[in-house]
Amino acid sequence: MIREKPAPTAAGLPRLVLLPLLIFADIALLAAFARAGTGWGVLGCVLAFFVLATLLAGLFVVDPNVGAVLVLFGQYIGTERRPGFWWANPFAMKRKVSLRVRNFESAKLKVNDHDGNPIEIAAVVVWSVVDTAEAIFQVDNYDNFVHVQSEAALRNLATSHPYDAHQDGQLSLRGNTAEVAEALKAEIQARLEKAGVEVIEARISHLAYAPEIANAMLRRQQASAVIAARSKIVEGAVSMVQMALDELSKREVVQLDEERKAAMVSNLLVVLCSEHETQPIVNTGTLYQ
Repeated sequence: MIREKPAPTAAGLPRLVLLPLLIFADIALLAAFARAGTGWGVLGCVLAFFVLATLLAGLFVVDPNVGAVLVLFGQYIGTERRPGFWWANPFAMKRKVSLRVRNFESAKLKVNDHDGNPIEIAAVVVWSVVDTAEAIFQVDNYDNFVHVQSEAALRNLATSHPYDAHQDGQLSLRGNTAEVAEALKAEIQARLEKAGVEVIEARISHLAYAPEIANAMLRRQQASAVIAARSKIVEGAVSMVQMALDELSKREVVQLDEERKAAMVSNLLVVLCSEHETQPIVNTGTLYQ
């Protein structure tokens, strides 16, 4: 596996000054040899001119947050990350790689969750290149590789978790957003490790049931919410009835037999659990009439 290493470069500004001066001096010397009719001198000056012009082609600029990958005759020789004006072997090919932080939002993918329900899901991935050699030489197109592997990881995550948790402690896409985001980031990073890419952040940006089951799932969620609310109401009502019976017995306000207790419990539960206001009925007789 090819790893990034520093490129053998030199400062470009001194060579930018020196090489043109040497070229002008060579041209002047060429003219002098031509006037003197010295053939070998002319030939030497011509060869020197081409050498100096070739060396001048080794100058290049590196912008901030950009890496220049140098390849000499098919051999990777290093990467220059430092911004500035540099000189390297003029025969080396220089490929620029952006080191800036980039992000993209995946397309809305239609997949089945862990329970087999069709859902729509999309994610935002923030990433950057950390190893220019791996990004250039290990994969064909690292930008496209990031997009494809991120969507593959998102599909795998969606099929591994349910949309909603139906058991205590179960991890769900909708209910555990922080944990799901960390799991998504870890899976994408594992897939992009070979491409020299670091995943800075990954999170779900869109999550919904597929249109064909959205209404049914909405009714299911509403029913679950009603059941949960009713359970809380009944639990509270039973606690209040128990407290009322205990207080009546403790303070000896009234002595109730089992039948009267049952009637009182029934009335209190109706009052406490009813969705509508109750209407009082005055009993002028006794319970046994």
